Amino acid sequence: MSNLNFLLFGIYPYIAIAVLFIGSWIRYDREPYSWKADSSQLLDQKGFRLASNLFHVGIIFVLCGHFVGLLTPHAIYHAFISTANKQLLAMVSGGFFGVLCLIGLVMLLKRRLTNPRVRAVSKTSDIFILVLLLVQLLLGLATIFASMSHLDGSVMVLLGDWAQSIVTLQGVAAAEAMETVGIIYKLHVLVGLTMLLVFPFTRLVHVISVPVKYFARNYQLVRQR
Repeated sequence: MSNLNFLLFGIYPYIAIAVLFIGSWIRYDREPYSWKADSSQLLDQKGFRLASNLFHVGIIFVLCGHFVGLLTPHAIYHAFISTANKQLLAMVSGGFFGVLCLIGLVMLLKRRLTNPRVRAVSKTSDIFILVLLLVQLLLGLATIFASMSHLDGSVMVLLGDWAQSIVTLQGVAAAEAMETVGIIYKLHVLVGLTMLLVFPFTRLVHVISVPVKYFARNYQLVRQR
């Protein structure tokens, strides 16, 4: 195993995760009023709802699929589905929701770059994270075509071994699992880790702010007769 492979897939994941948690904690503690997505819907609503819904529905299903697919131990899902069929399911469902997400993301990025009012209030980090999401999404869709050349699910097993080794603090085993994986998968993983790294410094922080109290809040009395 090369030192570079160990650095990228055995050490870098822990650096990204550490920055994710520590950076988010510090930002929430020191700059709580910056913990938001800075919605631009009021500036221009044309096409925003459709784009936002397509993007969020797509990315939620894609993230859930990655989480379940990578972190479910092989012995558990083998009781319900074979590795090959699991890969086929991932390709079909991931492709469908990935395309939905791509359409919505392109619409949002186009709006962010071409609408004068929205562009005027956009931060560099807003555009950067949308571009990074686009790159990651395109890489993810490209892995579907790469997976067509090996439908036995062998690469999916290696990716699952990598993710589960990272979670169980086995950096060497994680790096070894990624040693023989194709370059397109490695790039997909690296960009994903980079997104975790920049997470605390972008609008993505709103992802972990679920407004649970919103549903139990008291009615607001705006005007009294």
